[in-house]
Amino acid sequence: MAINSDGCVPAVDVLSSALDPAVSLFHSLSDATRLAIVRHLADGEARVADLVAQLGLAQSTVSAHVACLRDCGLVQGRPQGRQVFYSLAHPELMDLLASAETLLAATGNAVALCPNYGTGRGK
Repeated sequence: MAINSDGCVPAVDVLSSALDPAVSLFHSLSDATRLAIVRHLADGEARVADLVAQLGLAQSTVSAHVACLRDCGLVQGRPQGRQVFYSLAHPELMDLLASAETLLAATGNAVALCPNYGTGRGK
């Protein structure tokens, strides 16, 4: 953290550090594959093979996204023999997603049409 000539920490640095965990959380959920994995795990435990079959993606792709979610503390694994069954580490995550759905319903297509982050950007 930088300190300016007055001996104070600039507001931008304080704001940034205070928001870093939330930025990381939302970034971890910003990928469609990771969000689909979270939604699938909301229904219960699943192995990577189950997620591969459900999502129709390569095993390496699903494994990488599950590892990301696990590293973020959103998903946990339960070894059973040679298999690992993954589940949500914090079911409260589904409350966050439900709130997001409510917000999306309230904003209509505004988020999807956003020139920076919308689904139609660059097209």
